[in-house]
Amino acid sequence: MRRAAFLIVIIVIFAAMAAFVVVREITRGDGGNQGFGGFSTPVAVATVEPMEFADVVSALGTARANESVTVTAKVSDTISRIAFDSGQRVEAGQILVEQTDREEAASLNEARATLREAQQEHERFQDLAARGIAPTQRSQETQAELDRASARVRAVEARMADRIIRAPFAGRVGLRNVSPGELVGPGDVIATLDDDSVIKLDFTIPERFFSAVETGLEIRARSDAYPGADFTGEITEVESRIDPVTRAVTVRAEIANEDGRLRPGMLLTVEIRRGERTRPAIPEGALIRVAEDAFVYVIAQGDNGTTARRQPVEVGMRTGGMLEILSGLETGERVISEGTHRVQPGAPVQVVGDTGPDGPGGEA
Repeated sequence: MRRAAFLIVIIVIFAAMAAFVVVREITRGDGGNQGFGGFSTPVAVATVEPMEFADVVSALGTARANESVTVTAKVSDTISRIAFDSGQRVEAGQILVEQTDREEAASLNEARATLREAQQEHERFQDLAARGIAPTQRSQETQAELDRASARVRAVEARMADRIIRAPFAGRVGLRNVSPGELVGPGDVIATLDDDSVIKLDFTIPERFFSAVETGLEIRARSDAYPGADFTGEITEVESRIDPVTRAVTVRAEIANEDGRLRPGMLLTVEIRRGERTRPAIPEGALIRVAEDAFVYVIAQGDNGTTARRQPVEVGMRTGGMLEILSGLETGERVISEGTHRVQPGAPVQVVGDTGPDGPGGEA
């Protein structure tokens, strides 16, 4: 009797399980789109929005000053005066350093005295020659002596001018490397001078992108020193030769730098943008790939309520988590962006969230 009772209990349990399965299937077929509490698959959707895309060539570039020079002395002598401070902006022709010139000053006084004597001697013999008292040849000799004395004065003045070091152009002076009284000579670095009002940005691109660059094309640069800041400029020169070893070409762009934020030597990330366009865009998570095919699930409304419709698409660029749609979707349509792995074509779905791009537009 116990064995019979046990078998009866087992049969009843199996019958109840079978009945439950049948009821569930019937309920799913008749009321599968009854909201979040029914049997619809919960999904998140995104609206197809227009977004800006562009073909971008990226590279790393080094910032250089528009003009740059190392300030050094022309002659060996001690420094008598320093007329600049580290980091100071100077004008073209402004005095930076003066070297001791006492010996040259004495030589200049002597040369000028000799010049005055030669001038007086020449005028005297010129007058005598005009009156026929002195020979014309003597007048010519005094003229030659006058010319030599004048040349000696100019030579001493030039040597004195070499002891005054001036800024060859306007710019910012770097760190001072000398002190008053120090002996300096040719090749000794006194300071650096950079004209950073315009930054020249040199970078290289692979040979395959050579046709994508030309003078006048706009570039966008970024520096780790200023997160989120963009510096725009334009290409001014393209190297005439391609490096046969690296198969790369050097490109130079210029960026206005009135605020002085960019400094020579900075490493900048460069972007060259071409073919800017506005196309429909969807989140990356909405795309499904099967072999060579790509498709998305579009939200559709019909007699059976909200369902998922499979839609083949052609995609282009990817940027910032968004995909460019070349064909297959129109702006304003809604696609499933999360939960695609649980969805079947034509199956009822329940929209429980709305996702999309972080903001209007984007950068390719």
